[in-house]
Amino acid sequence: MPLFSLEDLEAAHKTVGQFVPPTPAYAWPLLAERTGVDVYIKHENHTPTGSFKARGGFIYVDSLVKSGAKPTGLVTATRGNHGQSIALGASRNGVPAYIVVPEGNSLEKNAAMRAFGAKVIIAGKDFDESRKVAQKLHEEHGYHPVPAFHENLVKGVSTYALELFRAVVDLDVVYVPIGMGSGICSLITTRDLLGLKTKIIGVTAQNAPAFALSFSAGKPVQTETANTFADGMACRDPQQQPLEIILKGAEDVVTVSEAQIAEAMAAYYTDTHNLAEGAGAAPLAALMANKQAHQGKRAGVILTGGNIDLSTFLEVMNTHLQGAAEPVSA
Repeated sequence: MPLFSLEDLEAAHKTVGQFVPPTPAYAWPLLAERTGVDVYIKHENHTPTGSFKARGGFIYVDSLVKSGAKPTGLVTATRGNHGQSIALGASRNGVPAYIVVPEGNSLEKNAAMRAFGAKVIIAGKDFDESRKVAQKLHEEHGYHPVPAFHENLVKGVSTYALELFRAVVDLDVVYVPIGMGSGICSLITTRDLLGLKTKIIGVTAQNAPAFALSFSAGKPVQTETANTFADGMACRDPQQQPLEIILKGAEDVVTVSEAQIAEAMAAYYTDTHNLAEGAGAAPLAALMANKQAHQGKRAGVILTGGNIDLSTFLEVMNTHLQGAAEPVSA
């Protein structure tokens, strides 16, 4: 059974539209040259928070408040984009937000969360440790714990999938990154609600392959580390609920290397003049790596966000890029 109905999704789209106008789905000629594929980029880097997550946080907090359960505070863990969305939703509803981020987290994402009204707490060596700290704050202070995956988060995020499938008809395949699963599960759920046959392919980082390993094994597989500069995909502990949806509805889950992600980031910059964070560039990286399989087909690629520190972007380009930014004719 789907997580929600098409009627529920339509209602969520109206709510989200109050502050997130529909984002464009552009077919960039240079990317078509580079890949030889009729490719459409869904620009979720153009939301008010610079990420697709803006949609989910607002619906989650809005639904919570409308249910009559307005909390004294919200607490959640994040690498940045999820936290910005919760901070935005919380501030719009007059609820304090406490956001736990790991040590060494993006300074610019931390600043953005504070600007949206959240108190940022730096604790834990990675996202999964930060999640434990957030749970402790819930237990000690009674703050409402916002999970990384929830029906209302997926419902909000699914509004981008609804926009994409209605703006670009007859998509053969869509590539989407996997962090904690809301993005890919939104595409799968919306595709099924609309009765489409589009194949959905999830993308993970080679250095954070937990969901790819779990997809292959048919059950959650944890990894010891998730050391990728694509922090939006730095998951080492996949949760059962999103994995079940992915197992039933995804065509495949693939991995891309740090160098391939860097190449895609450069391609976005040179071919579209858009800045993509690592997770946002990973779907294009996967399409570029598998372009021969999609010749003559119509592909969608989700640019999930553009929130990358300038220093990190420059370091990634200098470290991983070796002449890969030149467009290649099909």
